[in-house]
Amino acid sequence: MSSQKKKNFQIEAFKHRVVVDPKYAEKTWKVIEDAIHEIYNHNASGLSFEELYRNAYNMVLHKFGEKLYSGLVSTMTAHLKKIAVSIEVSQGALFLEELDKKWAEHNKALQMIRDILMYMDRTFIPSTHKTPVHELGLILWRDNIIHAIKIQTRLKDTLLELVQRERGGEVINRGLMRNIVKMLMDIGSLVYQENFEKPFLIVSADFYRAESQFFIESCDSGKYLMKAEKRLNEEIERVSHYLDSRSEVKITNVVEKEMIESQMMRLVHMENSGLVNMLVDDKYDDLGRMYNLFRRVLNGLSLVKDVMTSHIRETGKQLVTDPERLKDPVDFVQCLLDEKDKHDKIINLAFNNDKMFQNALNSSFEYFINLNTRSPEFISLFVDDKLRKGLKGVIEEDVEIVLDKVMMLFRFLQEKDVFEKYYKQHLAKRLLSAKSVSEDAERSLILKLKTECGYQFTSKLEGMFTDMKTSDDTMQGFYEAYGHELGDGPMLAVHVLTTGSWPTQTATTCNLPSEILTVCDKFKTYYLGAHSGRRLSWQTNMGYADIKATFGRCQKHELNVSTYQMCILMLFNNLDGLGYREIEQATEIPSADLKRCLQSLACAKGKNVLRKEPMSKDIGEDDVFFFNDKFSSKFYKVKIGTVVAQKESEPEKQETRQKVEEDRKPQIEAAIVRIMKARRVLDHNNIVTEVTKQLQSRFLPNPVVIKKRIESLIEREFLERDKDDRKLYRYLA
Repeated sequence: MSSQKKKNFQIEAFKHRVVVDPKYAEKTWKVIEDAIHEIYNHNASGLSFEELYRNAYNMVLHKFGEKLYSGLVSTMTAHLKKIAVSIEVSQGALFLEELDKKWAEHNKALQMIRDILMYMDRTFIPSTHKTPVHELGLILWRDNIIHAIKIQTRLKDTLLELVQRERGGEVINRGLMRNIVKMLMDIGSLVYQENFEKPFLIVSADFYRAESQFFIESCDSGKYLMKAEKRLNEEIERVSHYLDSRSEVKITNVVEKEMIESQMMRLVHMENSGLVNMLVDDKYDDLGRMYNLFRRVLNGLSLVKDVMTSHIRETGKQLVTDPERLKDPVDFVQCLLDEKDKHDKIINLAFNNDKMFQNALNSSFEYFINLNTRSPEFISLFVDDKLRKGLKGVIEEDVEIVLDKVMMLFRFLQEKDVFEKYYKQHLAKRLLSAKSVSEDAERSLILKLKTECGYQFTSKLEGMFTDMKTSDDTMQGFYEAYGHELGDGPMLAVHVLTTGSWPTQTATTCNLPSEILTVCDKFKTYYLGAHSGRRLSWQTNMGYADIKATFGRCQKHELNVSTYQMCILMLFNNLDGLGYREIEQATEIPSADLKRCLQSLACAKGKNVLRKEPMSKDIGEDDVFFFNDKFSSKFYKVKIGTVVAQKESEPEKQETRQKVEEDRKPQIEAAIVRIMKARRVLDHNNIVTEVTKQLQSRFLPNPVVIKKRIESLIEREFLERDKDDRKLYRYLA
């Protein structure tokens, strides 16, 4: 099969020269020109647009496009010059109305002219790079109308005057303004900018500069911010109604600069109404307004944050160093919580929960809480108050809320190990005296502490709960073994505490009554028989007892007292009129504890089961005590608390501090060894930095102490100094 080559056919133009009448172009243009006149004179209804289009088409086809185009320019220009005159002579408010009306008519005429000259627009204009008909109409309007000497300045001044009148509270024709501004934009954004926007921004800056000066002299900070906010919203609204949307950022920048940025220092520090007053008086609306306005300007929020931080730090410093506040630890911590709640609410409601402000608040609290070395102790006492007494009339969830707030304060503590020391003491007292509000609440807080600080922080605390459970099981076994021997004698409940888990207590030498001593010896025999190799020492200072007492007129009561108080009261079964020294000798209770016990038994109103001579609030060594047979109470069970120092005395505080410092030494050494084992060689400054970083979740180690621990490790040959560089240490494997 053979293939044939395809033939390409081409149709060529007819080469016979067409002769055109020399007067054709003039005649045809005259028809189109007359039509343009009619269009501008509003007589377009009688025109045949089909015929006009054909005429324009033929002119372009017969190479008379240039004549058609230049004729269009001159005809439109002539009409626009006439229109300019009619606009110029219009008086007052009619000026803009005439301009708007003529613009609408010009647009309509332009649309018709473009329809007639559509073929020229599509073929001749692109090939000759001339301006399209519609765009040409806009340029001619700009040059002959907008830029006319008698119109340009008048237009600018009229528009600015209307804006000024509106700012003054007058109602203006916004629709007309919108049409005029749109006209300027349609002609070109540069026309809008040069003929209106630039002068508008300059005049606005002058206006707001003067207004801000007037307001700052006559208003307080809150009222000034309201006026600034109102002006800002007015400008945003103005843009939405009749200005170009791109003008919004420019005019708001003007308002922000003149009304906010230039005055923000005075607004923040204004006497009796500035930022500090707003914070103190919880003026959420004013603070929110300040936040929203100041965030618009450079460094505005930083200024607010810095002043707020300075105020909170100063307030907090006064709070934690006020001697009156320090008298009541619970009130001290409650004030801290109230202060935190207050500012949290401000940041939430007024500052949009801004992280920058939250961080500033937290760093401020961390700063001033740690100014008082007793803060860890007081926070533990606050927890003790809530978990020991419970919150009257409230549910478990409310206790949880309080504990969550306490944890927030706990996070700010730099000496978390000091808190742990006190918390362990207070928890021990609650558990041993069965005064805890609930085991769930106690365990909840321990879980929070474990989440915050890790297992090691709470392992001993959890061990205390284990001991309590084990003790219950031990007592059950004891009564099963010895219950028949005890008969009607005193009932005993013993808690066996593991040394190390519980706070270390100085062994006491209190003499227990013989009846109690008998049952105690039986328990000791039982326990050591079940657990060989262990040693028991009685902690009588940590116990309590329920004893039955009969007063005058056979009035019977059950008294809930401490073990020490029980030992004192039992003396009065056989004797009366005992002197302080006799009681001290018979019981061997330490002097400080004895005085507190006697004070609670003889001086507490409504609990005075003893009376003393001479009668006074304090206990003296020459005082004599008697059984108060006139004691009465409307309750059968009477709880007699011990007068306890709510916070540690100065010597006790020093002792606790010493114990904490001792406990820190092995922790610092362990951290040094861990770091050196990993790094092998390290200089002194880097060791201090790394140790601080590792231990800061529990406490901030003192660089001097770190240095001493390094020296100790060198002596024990864990580390050695570099021979050439004394500040460089090496790990000895």
